[in-house]
Amino acid sequence: MIADSNIADALARLPEYLGGHVLVSMTALLLGLAVSFPLAIISLRRPTLRRILLAVASVAQTIPGLALLALFYPLLLALAALTERMFGIGFSALGFLPSVLALALYSMLPVLRNTITGLEGIDPAVTEAARGVGMTPRQSLTMVELPLALPVIMAGIRTAAVWVIGTATLSTPIGQTSLGNYIFTGLQTQNWVFVLFGCVTAAVLALVVDQLLALMETGVARRNRRRVAFGAVGLVCLLAASLLPSLGRQGVDYIVGSKPFSEQYVLAALMQQRLLERELSAGRRDGLGSGVIFDALTANEIDVYVEYTGTIWANQMQRSDVKSREEVMREVTAWLKERHGITVAGGLGFENAYALAMSASRAKALGVRSIADLASHAPTLTIAGDYEFFGRPEWAALRNAYGLKFRAERTMQPEFMYPAAEAGEVDVIAGYTSDGRMTRHKLALLDDPKQAIPPYDAIILVAPKRANDRALLDALKPLTGAIDVALMREANLRATAPDATPARVARWLWAEIDKHAGQKK
Repeated sequence: MIADSNIADALARLPEYLGGHVLVSMTALLLGLAVSFPLAIISLRRPTLRRILLAVASVAQTIPGLALLALFYPLLLALAALTERMFGIGFSALGFLPSVLALALYSMLPVLRNTITGLEGIDPAVTEAARGVGMTPRQSLTMVELPLALPVIMAGIRTAAVWVIGTATLSTPIGQTSLGNYIFTGLQTQNWVFVLFGCVTAAVLALVVDQLLALMETGVARRNRRRVAFGAVGLVCLLAASLLPSLGRQGVDYIVGSKPFSEQYVLAALMQQRLLERELSAGRRDGLGSGVIFDALTANEIDVYVEYTGTIWANQMQRSDVKSREEVMREVTAWLKERHGITVAGGLGFENAYALAMSASRAKALGVRSIADLASHAPTLTIAGDYEFFGRPEWAALRNAYGLKFRAERTMQPEFMYPAAEAGEVDVIAGYTSDGRMTRHKLALLDDPKQAIPPYDAIILVAPKRANDRALLDALKPLTGAIDVALMREANLRATAPDATPARVARWLWAEIDKHAGQKK
């Protein structure tokens, strides 16, 4: 029953996710082909240019796909701000455009390399014969050399297509809807049906596109126009079938953002439901990275999301001084308004701070109750954190405050950290205070006597253009101060259940909020 429910949910999302994936992949592949193929032709008799092009494309290939995608977002965001200021014309730097440009760059190496290799591999006697019968260099290229090199060139295009389709799953953190939404959401909520569904669908899509391109390749090689036409029509039909469901979909008035972990998914679903309850159309951009989501809000590309005061304090404001929760809240609120025009609609009522934790039995055996106690044992221990933690200012503050030097640092998905700590595979983890898995896996939170970690109150941030939007602010007002840490821990724990979805957990959470509000009355 649980698997059936998850499969039904996955199938319901397929038109949107597959449509976004096909659109960004095909656009990137066509753009990469349109740039790299002419460059390969131009560089054919220019060795210096050829070496430069291959070197640049090779360097691009060495950059991890997720990093390459993430790098394009701030560049385009700065460019969008510049064009807006100089010409009064802006564009969206979130999602589609940075994904297309990064994936197009990623696709160029196999096309460049195979085109150059295919043309260089032609027997010189063949080109000499072409010129001997009176062909111009252009006629020799188009009528003799390219047809002979086509199998090698098509192999490069097929490789590029498979690479692009696979890498496009990583575009979710920069706001592009893709099959990666299944994978990122599934990993964070432990919905393995979603993870498998996303992986299998992406693989099937890559195989189908590869076979259609192979059909076109053999058609050209055998001068069989029907094969070429069938392959081309197949690609067009695939694109159309993927995009048709989204053509009739109406736009939404509000976009709710979320970061890539289960608490954020639940809270984003909760805010979306509150807007829909008020008959306000709302959509979501899930799984955005911490830096990306803040920049997106500042640029009015999303309308609202839940942030944490400590993240703003440490990452955006670059503050490391110790202050009370009330002072941090007040200064963060003022700084956001003055510097970025962002409105804090209110705090949700709970704090989700980073906290070091150990297996309760291991902590007791070592006599560790606080991070200060941990310091002397750290050189013999291993610590694990999420993919952001070891690059965040909080980690530097903890090391400096307590002199922490661990034997090893391991980066892990949060879902795997907790059971790893319980099983003794890692000794210490950087967990979250509102995560119910702390209790499930029998972990002990370590005190922070020097208060090196700042307060992390959950707050609702509203984009500058929505500062005076009473409909939005009124819809979200019932959430302010309504969720204590115990309730959020229970919601987070429910989000990890096999049959859970963020929307279902959000409905449960609202029912609890409504019940508690009724009891107070």
